[in-house]
Amino acid sequence: QVQLVESGGGLVQAGGSLRLSCAASGRTSSSYTMAWFRQAPGKEREFIAAISSSGRSTVYLDSVKGRFTISRENGKNTVFLQMNSLKPEDTAVYYCAADSRAVSSWRPPYSFVDYWGKGTLVTVSS
Repeated sequence: QVQLVESGGGLVQAGGSLRLSCAASGRTSSSYTMAWFRQAPGKEREFIAAISSSGRSTVYLDSVKGRFTISRENGKNTVFLQMNSLKPEDTAVYYCAADSRAVSSWRPPYSFVDYWGKGTLVTVSS
């Protein structure tokens, strides 16, 4: 079992930045691919980014490339999402996810994802 707890959400003005954190616990959490998803009101959950267990490989949703950066610190079993140049359309609940599947295999649908956090709300005001 892997437990995931997100933090760092909040209210920010457009153009601002936030850094989300996801603390993972569990015996093999450091060996998992970690990812961030988000779900805006009235919309389906959307993949944002994933990072390999080593941290050397990443994939991103096209619309966040250049603005968001996923990283991880395995010694602390924590994954981060640095979000810059935030836009009102980035408003959503952001979820951390983990799965043993290699990052290169992360494609929709994401029904294979084994572990989810409960989410943290990010609100971007215009």
